Amino acid sequence: MEVALIAVIAVVVLVGASILGGRIGIAAPLVLVVTGIGVGYLPFVPLVEIDPEVILLGVLPPLLYAAAVNVPLVDFRRNIRPVVGLSVLLVIITAVVVGAVLHFAVPTIPLPVAIALGAVISPTDAVAATSIGKRLGMPDRVVAILEGESLVNDASSLVLLKTAIAAVAGGFMFWDAAGSFAFSVTAAIVVGGLIGVITVWIRSKLRNPVYDTLISFTVPFVSFIPAEAMHASGVLAVVVTGLYTGHHAARRFSATARMNERLNWRTVQFAMENGVFLVMGLQLHALVEHVGESPLRLPHLALISLGLVAVLIGCRALFMVPLIASMRGSVDRYEQRSNGFTRLARRARAEERPDLRRAERAERLAERTLADLEHERSQRLGWRDGAVLSWSGMRGVVTLAAAQSIPVGVPYRAQVILIAFAVAVITLLLHGLTLPFVINKLWPNGSKSGASSAELTALKGDLMEAADSAIDDALASADEDQRPVPEEIVKRARASARNSLTPITLSHGATGGLLLPSEETPARAFIRLSRVALEAQRTALLDERALGRYSSPALRAAELALDAHETRLTPPGAE
Repeated sequence: MEVALIAVIAVVVLVGASILGGRIGIAAPLVLVVTGIGVGYLPFVPLVEIDPEVILLGVLPPLLYAAAVNVPLVDFRRNIRPVVGLSVLLVIITAVVVGAVLHFAVPTIPLPVAIALGAVISPTDAVAATSIGKRLGMPDRVVAILEGESLVNDASSLVLLKTAIAAVAGGFMFWDAAGSFAFSVTAAIVVGGLIGVITVWIRSKLRNPVYDTLISFTVPFVSFIPAEAMHASGVLAVVVTGLYTGHHAARRFSATARMNERLNWRTVQFAMENGVFLVMGLQLHALVEHVGESPLRLPHLALISLGLVAVLIGCRALFMVPLIASMRGSVDRYEQRSNGFTRLARRARAEERPDLRRAERAERLAERTLADLEHERSQRLGWRDGAVLSWSGMRGVVTLAAAQSIPVGVPYRAQVILIAFAVAVITLLLHGLTLPFVINKLWPNGSKSGASSAELTALKGDLMEAADSAIDDALASADEDQRPVPEEIVKRARASARNSLTPITLSHGATGGLLLPSEETPARAFIRLSRVALEAQRTALLDERALGRYSSPALRAAELALDAHETRLTPPGAE
């Protein structure tokens, strides 16, 4: 009964904090951390301690998979340079700098232990940053970089932590550590890709959505466990599997499977992300008690935590300068690559016996590179983007879980855990509360985020042209003995294709600092009137169900049809 009551209370708190955060304009993770700290210090609440294995094995894999499966692979590919720089190079640099500074300030803390703490607090958690940024119109590319960074830096951090802990026991050799790091990354990519191929193939053969959902929930663990058994990075394997699954879902899965997966994993992600932030706050009381009467008292740990936060901010800000500078030549590289593929396609077409497959592949690569070039020109990273990226260095679930995974025999373990927790809370509150101000100051008139109306119109035209051409080809290729399709049916088919794209016209396009009410557009008027009609139909259906004049199968069929129509009237990505 107590466990059930706690679970119910936790769900109520998670939902209530999210609603409250939306009303007052503060990200839900910030509200949950503060709520957890307050509840943890109530006299009737016992000390809360969570086994780190629960987070590392039970929470981290599904959390990373839920994030990776929704990250467009094209965005990840286009931002591979800043993502790798922030998630690998910056993590290593930050860990070493933090370790050196901490060991210099407190010589009694061994250097390997200090570097272990640096590895713990190096990875960022983009949950709060992206939730704030999307709401306030942060540039799309900055959001994509933050999401990609938070996916990969966890693996870098945990591998570096293992190396530092080995050094504590006196088993550190640079070349051995470098080889172990390379093996961990390579094996994780191979395992993650292999599991992605197998699970996508299996799920593409299923037609029952219940079976597909059950297998979907096991995928992150199926990827994580064998990678860890091989002493590779389980979290990186999960990320690779998620990216592969998300990329191939549109081609291999049914529409029902994709809708179920989005809804299911969105629910899991909401519960786990927010639940971990609540637990972070609840554990503060227990962490303070563990420090006890050690030479490093709470005031000392507080000063150390503030100093390390300053080091983290400085390292990230300084790293942004060469990172943004290195992106300046991307346009030239894309131009050279596009011109090269174009020349290759022309030569392939000009051969006496042209290899059509090779020519089409070269033309497709040329088109893709040209699209990458246009993306780079329209969303080139500047100093504003670098400023927001440097001020989005919040720490979260991985920091807390990694700190608690440090072995018991490591010196100053309790102090390291409390410092890591304090750094996570400070960065979460500092950056989270000030990030809206920074975004509005850098882009007072709004940034280029979201899809523009012109882009949506062009896409809709391309898709409609494809639909019309397919219908024309189907009519032209019909057998002679086949009955001709009535013109009215052809018109209905074309109208159905047009209606399927109606929701995308509801996009707001580029957003400003805040979304303000505006005049009703024709698209919104269409949706409003359609919803009025839909609600009238649903009310009539409920009345008929109460009267019992129609059979249950007939009523169920009508209900499913209205639900499908309501889904079509909902703008993509709407909350």
